[in-house]
This record gives sequence, C-alpha cells and structure tokens, in this order.
Amino acid sequence: MSDDTLLDRLQRKADGRNIDTRAGILEGEGSQQKVKDPEPARQGMDVLPTVPSRSGPDSAEAPSYYGMPVLKEPLWIWTVPAYFYVGGVAGAASVLGVALEYLGGRRLERLTGRCHAVATAGDIVSAGLLIHDLGRPSRFLNMLRVFRPTSPMSVGSWVLAGSGAVNTAAFVLRRMPGMLGGVGRAAGVMGAVLGLPLAGYTAVLVSNTAVPLWQQVGRTLPLFFMSSATASAGSLLSLFPHTDAEERVLRRFRIAGKVAELFTREAVELEARQVVEVGKPLRTGASGALWTLSRTCSLAGLVMDVLPGRARWKQVTADVLSTVAAVAARYAVIQAGKTSARNPQATFQGQRQGLGAAQVEGNTEASDGKPLSFPLPVLGQGSAPRAGMPYARFMVTQPEQ
Repeated sequence: MSDDTLLDRLQRKADGRNIDTRAGILEGEGSQQKVKDPEPARQGMDVLPTVPSRSGPDSAEAPSYYGMPVLKEPLWIWTVPAYFYVGGVAGAASVLGVALEYLGGRRLERLTGRCHAVATAGDIVSAGLLIHDLGRPSRFLNMLRVFRPTSPMSVGSWVLAGSGAVNTAAFVLRRMPGMLGGVGRAAGVMGAVLGLPLAGYTAVLVSNTAVPLWQQVGRTLPLFFMSSATASAGSLLSLFPHTDAEERVLRRFRIAGKVAELFTREAVELEARQVVEVGKPLRTGASGALWTLSRTCSLAGLVMDVLPGRARWKQVTADVLSTVAAVAARYAVIQAGKTSARNPQATFQGQRQGLGAAQVEGNTEASDGKPLSFPLPVLGQGSAPRAGMPYARFMVTQPEQ
C-alpha cells in the first residue's frame, strides 16, 4: 500500500485549475473532471500590511478584499452607447415633428415629414443595435412578454417597440386623405408621447444599477441625455438641405438643446464629484478623455452656432461638433461606469457617504433600528460595539518583519 496521502496526490495533480493546496484541497466527484481551457497560474495573494479599521472612509488607499472589485464589470458592447445616441435622436425628432405638425403650417411641411422619417429610421436602427447586443431577436421579443413598471429595462423595451410602431404608422399614413390620415396623425402624437421617455430612459436604466458612478449621477444623467438628444436631433436635421424658415426653427431647437446640455453636464459632474473615487473615471483614463472631448466639442458647437454669420460651412461645422459631443458622451458614460465597477474604493467610499441602498427611503436604519448617520465611521482597532448591536471580530495577520 502506498504511503501517499490524499493531500500528497492532490498536490501533484495539475489539471489546469491551479488549486493552492495551502488554502484548500480539491476533492469530490467533480474533482476528476478535466478542464478544457485551463486558466493561467496566478500569483498568491499577500497578507494585508495594514489594519482595515485604521483606514479612514476618505482614504483612496483604504484596503479592500485584496484589492479585488466588489462588482462585476458590465459586459455591454459598443452597440449599447450607439443605441443610446440613436434612440435619443429618434425620440427628440418625433417630438419636434408633432410640434411642427400642429404649429408649423404648410411652409414647414417638408421638415415635419423629415422629422417623422428620422424618428422612424432611428427606432428601426435602435432595435437593430439592441438586438445585436442581446445576440438574437428572440431575446428582445422575450422582454415584451411581460410589462413591469418597476423595471427600466421592461419599460424601455415597450417604449422602443411602441415608438417604432406608431412612428412607422405616422410616417406612412399621415399624408393620406380621410380616416387613414387621421390615424397617422394620431399615431404621430403617440410617437411624441413615447419619444420623451425614449430620449432619456436609457440614463434611468444605467442609474438603476449598483455601478457606483451610474448610481451616483442618477438624478442628473436623464436630464443630460434628454438635453443632448435635443441638440443631436437638431444638428442632424440641420445637415439636410432646408429653407430659411426651416433653418430658423431648427436653430432655436438645437441651440436650446445645446444650452440645456451645457448646464446639465455641469450638474452631472458636480454630482459625480461628491465622492472622490466615484467621479474619478470622468477625469482620468480613456473615459475621462472621451468626456473631455465631448465637453470641448459641445462648447465649440454652441459657440459656432451663436456667432454672427450664416455661412453653410459654419453651420455644418457646428452640427458635426455637436454630433461628436453627443456620441462621445454616451461612450464616456459607459466606459466610466465600467471603470467605476472595477474600483472597489468607489463602492466602499460611496457606501460610507450614504449612497447606494441608504438613499432609498425606508433603508436609512441600522439593524438595531437606530437611524444611520453619514458618513459612516470606520471602527478603530479595539473599539467595543454598542450595547445590543451585532458585531463581528476580525483578526488581521501582520507580515513578519
């Protein structure tokens, strides 16, 4: 009989799972399964050199669980921010189209039809981009099986589907005589009603997550997306040939959107800066560069639009700058959210400042029924818990000198 123990045999076993036998052993019926794609060997984790209870809540170097992220990084691909932009343009264009339908008269009839065309095309392209991210059309259809008002994803899916249906009906029927024309105009009104949430619900969608940055800017990001969608729709429509009367309408529409975008962008940045580590992705890295590009192009587009002179090259330059700003802003927000999820201190600092579940009404009490006060204190080493308050004791092993 061999003198090898089970532990000795497991230590010699190398099937790609790279089990550290100092931390655990591999046994049971699943231990004999072969690994098809083994992971590369990982370096062992060092013992923390500091005591967590001695780190302040605002310390960027406060230790976490071996520096590993608390959250899983979102897996959204490039089609998601593209969908955010296209859907926003479609929603804003449908609103402008209905406004011109009833207030513009015959002299703006061509611009009205173009708004409905842009809204319809935007809805179709948005559905295609969303399906590309989901992988197959059946997954999009499955989201329409139920309607859940408490879920931004469910509400948004129905808004997109409904907007596409009524905008298509408005585009096809609105100029027909009789009852069909009335149905088309009524469908256009419904498209405008759905266009408002379509322009901004995507910001509500990302804010309704545990990602620190998206959660932090949940109050201002929807307003920013809607303002940006207004500026984007006006800039896109201005790139098409149009008359002087149409230009006056489009100029007011896009400048109003650009001014609102300027102020709401500042509000987003102000809200993100409330916690240092949460707002950091908007200032550094690739997401910070995209956000800076968006801010610069947005401001330049606004300046070009309000300066005297009506040269065609000047207007086209302003419209292109505004379009680049809107697209870059969506990609910056998505990339910044991914970076925020990878940073454990963004989660910890936000929670210590009272963000997350503590923001929800009814969740501001501790387990002992006493109200929480923010920022949350970090217990010092050797601190005794208050009477009646559950606690856990942690022992940190210091490395040998």
